[in-house]
Amino acid sequence: MVRFNENKEIVDAIKEGLKARGGYCPCRVQMIEENKCVCKEFREQIADPNFEGYCHCGLYYKSKD
Repeated sequence: MVRFNENKEIVDAIKEGLKARGGYCPCRVQMIEENKCVCKEFREQIADPNFEGYCHCGLYYKSKD
């Protein structure tokens, strides 16, 4: 299951960054397709049934259950 970070301040800050950067991760320098939210790195992590944790910027959290 994927959900937003439980820290509303982090979620709000990342969402503002995404808005300012046209949907590209504010934690990444390059504005390339693989850094468009939900980024390629996290999509690959989500696909791994053994992965549990936050995406690179901390907006999303994936739990195993």
